[in-house]
Amino acid sequence: MSIQGMPFEVTVVACYNLNDKEWISRQDPYVCLEYGNAKFRTRTCTDGGKNPTFQEKFIFTLIEGLRELNVMVWNSNTLVADDYIGSGRIQLHKALSQGYDDCTWPIQSNSGRHAGEVRLILHYSYATQSQTGKISKKGTLMPEYAPSAPYTPVSPYTYPPAPAAPSALYMATTPYAGCPPQVPAALYPPHAQAPPALYPPHSQTYPPPPPHPSTYYPPAPAGTYPPPPY
Repeated sequence: MSIQGMPFEVTVVACYNLNDKEWISRQDPYVCLEYGNAKFRTRTCTDGGKNPTFQEKFIFTLIEGLRELNVMVWNSNTLVADDYIGSGRIQLHKALSQGYDDCTWPIQSNSGRHAGEVRLILHYSYATQSQTGKISKKGTLMPEYAPSAPYTPVSPYTYPPAPAAPSALYMATTPYAGCPPQVPAALYPPHAQAPPALYPPHSQTYPPPPPHPSTYYPPAPAGTYPPPPY
């Protein structure tokens, strides 16, 4: 997808560990951005010293084939020319492919030495849309439609389906399928039996007859025999 003419946001957050160009007071840094013919400058962070803070956002118009941004950091002076602190090149590949990049980039002095770092936040809002659609020349998203399935003509004359063959599950297993199956005798309940008698049979009449008189006589009292004379 072409990036020509698309907006691209760059936020200058802060700088860290800058070379100090002042001997007595604290330096007043500012940041310059260049992309093609477009140039932007942040405000001067008065007494920012080595770690100035900016939090300023700029919008560039992308150019096809140019995926690099130049950044320069200066120290503002009142009576003499501004002091050059350092510069660096910012790569835009990650932001253009993923839509977002928050990173700290090193800068170098004229002698090629490390002069500090600058933190930038890059944002490209059309990165996710490039996977789902195309963008017109006016910047509006044009959705892509999936190709339709090939058309298959349907004949107006259809034939009834052939009757299905009888299933083997419903075929009779005996030659006499119409006869009802015989049920084993064990399946029928047994014959009912008479319940046992609840009371025992009567063995004697009621009331009972009187007892028979006993024939036993007690023995005579013991004594001496013959009896003594009177």
